[in-house]
Amino acid sequence: MSDNSVFSSIMTGLNEALDDSAGKGKKLKRNTMIIEPVRVFEADEVKTIRTALGMSQKIFASYMGVSDKTVEAWEAGTNHPSGAASRLLSMMEKDKGIVKKFPFVKNALEK
Repeated sequence: MSDNSVFSSIMTGLNEALDDSAGKGKKLKRNTMIIEPVRVFEADEVKTIRTALGMSQKIFASYMGVSDKTVEAWEAGTNHPSGAASRLLSMMEKDKGIVKKFPFVKNALEK
């Protein structure tokens, strides 16, 4: 691709963006995304999810990528999961099969 055609392509894109932002022939595709707020899980909810998945605190901590002490604190109500941990808990709550779909922790007896 020549320098001239690269420049021309960039200028075409910039002009389309300027026209679109000025309301001249809306050409650019737009997607509106609505993102649910991160849920706050209470101690009993974390324990309910963990036990429904049949995991010990140690295995659950390994799956979540946190320490055993972190899971203990969540279940004692000392701390609450946040960020990515809360998102993962939401996914686990909605789909108990998620740990089989994404087996980060495997039974040593399984092949």
